[in-house]
Amino acid sequence: MTTQQQEGEKQYDPGDTTLKFVNRQDDLDPLDDDTETLKAEMSCGHAVTPESLTGWCRSLLDQSQFKFLCPALEDGTFVKCGAEWSYQEVRRLAVLTTEEMEHFEKTMAALAAATYCEYKSCPVCETFVEREDLTNLSVLCTVCTADKGQRYEFCWQCLKQWKGPAPRSDRCDNNGCINQDLDLLKNCETTSLPQVAGVTDCPSIRACPTCGQRVEHDKTGCKNILCPRCNKEFCFVCLKLTEECLETSSYFTACSAGVAPRQTSIPTWNRN
Repeated sequence: MTTQQQEGEKQYDPGDTTLKFVNRQDDLDPLDDDTETLKAEMSCGHAVTPESLTGWCRSLLDQSQFKFLCPALEDGTFVKCGAEWSYQEVRRLAVLTTEEMEHFEKTMAALAAATYCEYKSCPVCETFVEREDLTNLSVLCTVCTADKGQRYEFCWQCLKQWKGPAPRSDRCDNNGCINQDLDLLKNCETTSLPQVAGVTDCPSIRACPTCGQRVEHDKTGCKNILCPRCNKEFCFVCLKLTEECLETSSYFTACSAGVAPRQTSIPTWNRN
C-alpha cells in the first residue's frame, strides 16, 4: 500500500519502501513550515507532498501545459529546476484519485493533440481538418470536396470559403478577414511587472517567439514565462529565450536590450 487517506487529505503511507521520504520543507510550497506531514522526493531530488504535487500539476493543466516541469528553485539561486516528471511518476506521488486520473489523462490528450496538430472544424461539414502548412491560410476540406464534386477550401482565419489567390499567410480576400491575434498584439494596453526592476510600459500581450502562441503575464514573479503550447521559456520583456536573456540580465532586473516593441507579425512554429 503506497498511500493512506486521513480526513480527506492525501498522505503517503510511511510503510511504503518504494518511496524515498525526506524530512525537510516542501519544495513546491516556499511558505511550508509543516514538520509533521510526510514528504517524498521526486526523481529530480525535490520534496513534495501529494497535495502540493497535485495542486501544481493541476495548475499546469489549467494553463494548457501537459508537460509536468518542476518549478522548484535550485539551492541558493533563482534558477528553476525545470526537470520533467513523467505522468506515471506524478500519478503515483500525487496519489491521484480515479476522478483525478480521468481528468488528467483526458486533458493531457486534448492538449497534446492541440499542440502537435493544427486542426479546426470545417465551417460547412464540421469535420475536423488539419492544417499541415502553417504558412498557408487556405485549407482543403476533403469531405466537402468529395460531397460537392469540386475542390472546397476555406480560410483558416475567418472560416469562410476561400476567396482570392493561394497560398497566402496574412488573409484571404473576404471582407473582414483579419488576424485577431495580430490586431491584439498591435493594440493591447501596456503593463508593468511590479517584481522586476525598471520594467514599465511593456505590451500586455505577446506572441511566443518560438511558436506564435498568444500569452499574457500575470504580473507576479520574474519576467520570464513558459509558453503553454511549445513549453519554451522566454522573456516577456525582450522576447528572447530565457537562456539568451539571462546572459546579460537576471530574472528580476531589466533586460539589457530594453522592452521589445509591439510585435507586427506572429512567428510560425517550425516543429522539425
